[in-house]
Amino acid sequence: MPTVTLTTSGKRFDASGDETVLEAAQRAGIALPYSCRGGVCGSCKATLVQGHCAYPHNPPVALSTDARAHGAILLCQAVPVGDIAIRAREIASVEDIPHRRVQTEVVARRELAPEVVGVWLKPVDGDRLNWLPGQYLDVILEDGKHRPFSIANGPVADGSIELHVRYVPGGGFTSWVYESLKIGDRLVIEAPLGTFVPREDSERPMLFMAGGTGFAPVKAIVEHFIELGTRRPMHVYWGARQAEDLYLADMAREWERRVPDLRFTPVLSDDAAAEASGARAGLVHEALLADHADLSGFDVYMSGPPAMIQLGREAFAAAGLPDDRLYFDSFDLAPDVLAEILRGRAGIHGL
Repeated sequence: MPTVTLTTSGKRFDASGDETVLEAAQRAGIALPYSCRGGVCGSCKATLVQGHCAYPHNPPVALSTDARAHGAILLCQAVPVGDIAIRAREIASVEDIPHRRVQTEVVARRELAPEVVGVWLKPVDGDRLNWLPGQYLDVILEDGKHRPFSIANGPVADGSIELHVRYVPGGGFTSWVYESLKIGDRLVIEAPLGTFVPREDSERPMLFMAGGTGFAPVKAIVEHFIELGTRRPMHVYWGARQAEDLYLADMAREWERRVPDLRFTPVLSDDAAAEASGARAGLVHEALLADHADLSGFDVYMSGPPAMIQLGREAFAAAGLPDDRLYFDSFDLAPDVLAEILRGRAGIHGL
């Protein structure tokens, strides 16, 4: 059974069968960074210091050939071939929160935008769930498949869990949520998941960038810092195509009115929509860089579709942002759907 050693902390854990480094770490109670779990977003990138890894599940799409040549691996897909040593960030704040499967009931449902539904869940039988702002949950479908959704709030007194569900044409589960889900329906979830959480061990100003329903975990983290009474400046950028897609813009404007060191900038990629609504026009990462050309003194949080995340990662690194001050969450497709797409690409392109 291969042993994985974390060079920074000296911690060790075993990996069995075709278990990935991430799966083995989670089984050992060690929190390493991850997001999409499909090998696409790159949030779980680490450095292989010693040994070898294989990719029997999905190809490491998020790694360039040059990155792989210099020892980069993706924890969510890399399977150890014998003992290995890796250099990876640990997220200590996540380790002490148990990951649980819980039955919940829908207690509220509200249309937030033409294609976004707000859903509020509560664990049944007085059960309670704990999580950190920015984490996500998996809804467990009857066939055992998982559908990930970011939690749009931190833990609250009544135990409710807020989700923002975007309707995806042809998506069976989101179509059901959009068309048929009603108060009283029950859903089984697994939570908490993910390492997109507030970092409180810094005094640097913070920039937040969200795309579409990627606003959900950003909302949770910003609200957390507001409740803490932080004096660190915060600037929130939220990008979409049309004004109605910024479905909680009034809430973000209220933050700006109420919190002295917080600014909110809506950005629309449709020029006509931007002009009509008074929002900034263009791509959201370009708006952020227009205001903050040098990112060397900031912490940056971003959440949204993979294309936005990739553009942000490249542009922000070029603007001087150290890799270890960029925290991101990338959700677009469920892991099993993503795996099917990647297998198709492999067949076509010989990946």
